[in-house]
Amino acid sequence: MFAAPTMVKRLVEHPGIEPGYLRVIVYGGGPMYVADLKAAIGKLGYRFAQLYGQGESPMCITGMTRATIGAAHKAGDDAILGSVGIAQSVVEVRTAPDGEILVRGDSVMKGYWRDEEATAKALKDGWLHTGDVGEFDTRGYLTLKDRSKDLIISGGSNIYPREVEEVLQRHPGAAEVSVVGAVDAEWGESVVAFVVRRDDGVTHEILDALCLDNIARFKRPKRYIFVEALPKNAYGKILKTELRQRLS
Repeated sequence: MFAAPTMVKRLVEHPGIEPGYLRVIVYGGGPMYVADLKAAIGKLGYRFAQLYGQGESPMCITGMTRATIGAAHKAGDDAILGSVGIAQSVVEVRTAPDGEILVRGDSVMKGYWRDEEATAKALKDGWLHTGDVGEFDTRGYLTLKDRSKDLIISGGSNIYPREVEEVLQRHPGAAEVSVVGAVDAEWGESVVAFVVRRDDGVTHEILDALCLDNIARFKRPKRYIFVEALPKNAYGKILKTELRQRLS
């Protein structure tokens, strides 16, 4: 079976799970914490393989086999366990000077449907610019460091902050809104909304109901933090990095 790390964590914590139920579990779609992977191996054995990819290069950027993960676990090699593996045979993978992960190969998309501007931005000089930032070690293992985009991955699902922000901004009592991802032990990341209110009548419950009426349930914020103002730079752009630092 294929499972996001959140699913693996829940599976392992289920009191009825036993090693004999599954032969191979391929995880991906979000960050797998080393501690969670070790707990999963302890419960189910050496049944885990890993894949890293994107919709633009589906499941085909890097990966690790069961044998690789098993050997790393036995050797206590947390660097490998915390990585997303080595480049798969169908692609070339490298990092740009700024750390962004670049991919090219037959599995990479030809472009976004009817969106030449987005295609030109993503595909430059024959390389797919993933928007993810990472680093290769001397053995060829890639570790993801961060995303250059603001995409939130919660439970293996992609959530675009702007979609959530646009819904919240529909409420007349919400003056300003900024949505970011917060580290979450269960989900990988959870959605957090910082809201500047025009009046105290805007509550968590009201905003939550607004989201439930307009977007998928899993995309709605798990937390609402009401603030007097949002941090901005000289150009008036909201500093999401500072908001994430507040959460940490």
